[in-house]
Amino acid sequence: MIFEVWAPNAATVEVDVFDGRRAMSAGEGGWWSADVPEAGHGTLYRYVLDGEGPYPDPRSRRQPDGVFGPSAVYDHARYTWADHEWTGRDLRGAVVYELHIGTFTQTGTFEAAIEKLPHLVELSVDFVEVMPVAPVPGGRNWGYDGVDLYAVNETYGGPDGLKSFVDACHRAGIGVILDVVYNHLGPSGNFLHPFGPYFAGFEGSYWGEAVNLDGPGSNEVRRYFIENAVQWLRDYHIDGLRLDAVHALHDRRATHLLAELSDQVDALSCAVGRPLSLIAESDLNDPRMVRSRDAGGLGMTAQWDDDVHHALHCAVSGESHGYYADFTNLSTLAKALTGGVVHDGGWSSFRGRTHGAPFAGVPGHRLVACLQNHDQIGNRPLGDRLPVSALKLGAGLLLTSPFTPMLFMGEEWGAGTPFLFFSDHVDAQLRESEGGRREREFDGFGYAWDAPDPSRVETFLRSKLDWDEVKQEVHWSLLCWYRDLIALRKALPELSDPRFDGVRVEFDPLGKWLVMWRGSLCVTVNFGEDSGILPVSVGAVLLASDEPVAAGEEGVWLPGQTLAIFRSAP
Repeated sequence: MIFEVWAPNAATVEVDVFDGRRAMSAGEGGWWSADVPEAGHGTLYRYVLDGEGPYPDPRSRRQPDGVFGPSAVYDHARYTWADHEWTGRDLRGAVVYELHIGTFTQTGTFEAAIEKLPHLVELSVDFVEVMPVAPVPGGRNWGYDGVDLYAVNETYGGPDGLKSFVDACHRAGIGVILDVVYNHLGPSGNFLHPFGPYFAGFEGSYWGEAVNLDGPGSNEVRRYFIENAVQWLRDYHIDGLRLDAVHALHDRRATHLLAELSDQVDALSCAVGRPLSLIAESDLNDPRMVRSRDAGGLGMTAQWDDDVHHALHCAVSGESHGYYADFTNLSTLAKALTGGVVHDGGWSSFRGRTHGAPFAGVPGHRLVACLQNHDQIGNRPLGDRLPVSALKLGAGLLLTSPFTPMLFMGEEWGAGTPFLFFSDHVDAQLRESEGGRREREFDGFGYAWDAPDPSRVETFLRSKLDWDEVKQEVHWSLLCWYRDLIALRKALPELSDPRFDGVRVEFDPLGKWLVMWRGSLCVTVNFGEDSGILPVSVGAVLLASDEPVAAGEEGVWLPGQTLAIFRSAP
């Protein structure tokens, strides 16, 4: 077997394997190699640079003993796939379900998550979006401080565990989107610095040092991340990637990393014969993110749409702190539902400047919208979720909207468990300072910060879903509501139509009600506590979150806190 590593600044490189060091030969472009014929699948190894180390392989496919241990040779060809009939799934018309492997089940493994797939099949979601699975220090983490980006967290089940999970999802008819982080690496267990110029030398964001995407030596750094993306899509049969915080990618090249990645993934899609999606998390509200490459865009399949979340959240919760201040009026929800975003070049009070650009011509399926996600729950000090009453109204609007809707695990039954921020740093200083760092990150968001210590194991355990809740009437009723909404969305083409020009919204200036027309369908919402008549003429009711609901000559009569979907009047 040939070991290869990029270390352009080293004078000598050795591979530490079989309890001995073997010299590696320098090649072109800073690459070193050594042939070790007796090595194979499972062989443990590390690298020594100029006598320093040993260090794990930057492209390690497996870290059986964690981020501080040796790398292990992993042969992708040894896994036997059973998804031969899987032809992929397009993002258009899809419903996405975000989950965290460690808290989705009590066991917190890929194997345990497979056991819950029948629940997702009955819910009728099309994709699961899995939060990052790269190795992290310790046994618990959200995943955004990953290192060894080519490997899979052993706590979850390692590379074979991930493949088994993807295999099972495909057999169940569900696609898999993997959350990946390319804007920074974790502060602990990150051994890339000795190998080469992987970092730009300045703080790229609050989370850490910027990755070197446009400086000297950046060709190989860009290749490191692009080949990582290709690995997930090709070798793990992943159907799409969610790219974390792309606004924190510092790249001044004429061809942005995202555009280069888009081209590579398009080529791979042709080779494997199935659609592959790239979904950007972007804070820029820049429509170029989702415009095609031939139209001068970056070529992302879709991007997360925070404006929709904020507008929905304010409508069903009444909160107005921090960035919610710009979304308190129903006019912002109407604008989001009919134009995709709220901040399209206008003033953002939270940022203290104008922000964004219009998304004219961008179809709704290119905007992934949600009522809850890991950030919007987990970045609250107590990780608290929306109550059932708010979920009924918010889900009704989300799942009848022109966007690609995304649910967060447990939302569909109104999970009572929080989703808190948790970590398990091995470094004592990082472990002890994590709570304070987290508080500083959200200074100015309007929270009275009383979060539990993220390093305590109880914080992690409290965040695990309690599946027994589903048996309780209030949770089962909400689950049925979500199932009915998704079934109606899939049955009626008007509800999955991504064109904004077919969406019309009316609302009460006092914030009590909103009406959204989707072709011949009418979605009516009474946000108030009291029953009322909405001044709209409709026909038969198709679905309602509460009873009784009636349509008469004066309009639609709805109980308080109720959403109903009607056919237009004959």
